[in-house]
Amino acid sequence: MQRLLLSLLLILLMIPATVTAGITVTAFCPDPYLSGDPDEFIILSGYGKLDGWTITDGEGILSFPSGTWIDGDLVIARQADAYRRTHGIYPDFEWEESTPLVPNCIRSNQFILANAGDEIELYYRGELRFEIAWPGDVRSREGQVHRFIDGVWNPRPFMIGQSDFSPIIVEGVSATLFVSPDSSYEVVEEAIRSAKRSIEISVYEFTHPGIAELIADADDRGVSVRILVEGSPVGGISSEQANLLTSLNVSGIPVDLMGSSGGERSRYRFLHAKYLIIDGESVLIISENFKESGIPYTGFEGNRGWGVWIHDARFADYFGMVYAEDSVGREIVPLTRERDWVMPNRIKVSSRTSRYAPVRIDGATVTPVISPDTSHLVPAMIAEATTTLEIQQAYISNWTKNTPNPWLDASLDAASRGVNVRILLDASWFSIEGDWDNDEMVAFINEYAERENLPLEARLIDATRAGITKIHNKGMIVDGHTVLVSSINWNENSPMNNREAGVIICHPDAAMYYLKIFEEDWKSGYTSSQPFFTAEDWSKPAVALLMLIFFAGVIIGRRVKKR
Repeated sequence: MQRLLLSLLLILLMIPATVTAGITVTAFCPDPYLSGDPDEFIILSGYGKLDGWTITDGEGILSFPSGTWIDGDLVIARQADAYRRTHGIYPDFEWEESTPLVPNCIRSNQFILANAGDEIELYYRGELRFEIAWPGDVRSREGQVHRFIDGVWNPRPFMIGQSDFSPIIVEGVSATLFVSPDSSYEVVEEAIRSAKRSIEISVYEFTHPGIAELIADADDRGVSVRILVEGSPVGGISSEQANLLTSLNVSGIPVDLMGSSGGERSRYRFLHAKYLIIDGESVLIISENFKESGIPYTGFEGNRGWGVWIHDARFADYFGMVYAEDSVGREIVPLTRERDWVMPNRIKVSSRTSRYAPVRIDGATVTPVISPDTSHLVPAMIAEATTTLEIQQAYISNWTKNTPNPWLDASLDAASRGVNVRILLDASWFSIEGDWDNDEMVAFINEYAERENLPLEARLIDATRAGITKIHNKGMIVDGHTVLVSSINWNENSPMNNREAGVIICHPDAAMYYLKIFEEDWKSGYTSSQPFFTAEDWSKPAVALLMLIFFAGVIIGRRVKKR
């Protein structure tokens, strides 16, 4: 009996340590969007009683009413009403009273999280259990929620209102592979015509009259159509797009704009995704915007881009959740009905023979990639390469303040492991006219490969020789087995701040399909150290240059004589 009582006593003595174990700060936001920051907040995580726990910023101190328990996450906001305006729900506690609906922390002195620099310290009965300071430990940024995940602060910049989807793996999937300009329009047309109940569209730009007509036809036959587009694209919404979307809207199709309301901050820098959800059963993902240059009519020239139509309800459910979250929010603004759309003339482009027809595959394993939530899957995919890595991108650029691009670094690391790496970038005038863009990037990569003796090569593509207008693709092939089809550019903004969409496809036939197209494009490429023109191509420019020199000489000679 004495032993039993002693055991019980030991258990009782251990309870205080047990119930306080693991309680820590896991998130905070010192610089939210509301004026004066009344919606700033701190999140505690753990399990147990909060008696004896205090939070300080070096000036004020917060504690909790006796008997308060935490079981999971506990949100503490400066003002509960302000927090609700920002997040749509009340916090668990507030430290400046704004509503009787939320209990107050016990506060001594002023407690305000300064934006430029401050600190948070967590104590248990006077013992320091947690501390963080900014700008020392994290970089302060307006609208950013600093989060502690898997032992790391801020593995991605998480802004107020953003989603936090986890990756999923879906096996046994059927898919239709296609490529632009060869077969993109016919697959998009088939997907839209196949819709019986619903079509949900998320896209950066939409000016394609043919796709608009297909959407209008679907609406006429009773299909529920919803469209979500970027409200503030680079350069603004063109009159062509405004007219087209207004016409669809006037016909009864809801069109919403993300990030165009002016007063409200958008959750994402740009809505840059390009996908359609058909009947909640399939998803079409493409690297191209809904423009005639991106998805040209079959038989016409256009951008090089990759696309895939995933026929799987499980995959569609995932994208349905993404669309549902993206399509609601304070920065989502319905398009106003102002004027009718006049059918524009079809863009005059050269015709071409379509070489790559769509291909159906079965039994694939697919993983959705949603930026910024799961864009880390892309460098992880590169890290798994063992034999080959093909990358085709519109461009690759350094990150902010000349910080090296970690995705490119991962590719260089792959080459250092012996992986044969090939990188193909666009050579349109706007991609090579700057001081540090694609031609300099290709030169840098090739110089690095030569210096380090690596199996690595980069090329620029002569699009005219490849029968396309430009490279707009954002794709990758790993080990001849795994493919990335996406809208994610290789800059900092796209994976870290934009809403993007893509898919990783594990299937040898998918890799073979896109690899065949890559090989053809690769043959049309050149390195930046090589002349853009062949010997034959130089003849006409050379003649023109000689004529220019001749006439310049004549003019100069005449001026000399006049003097």
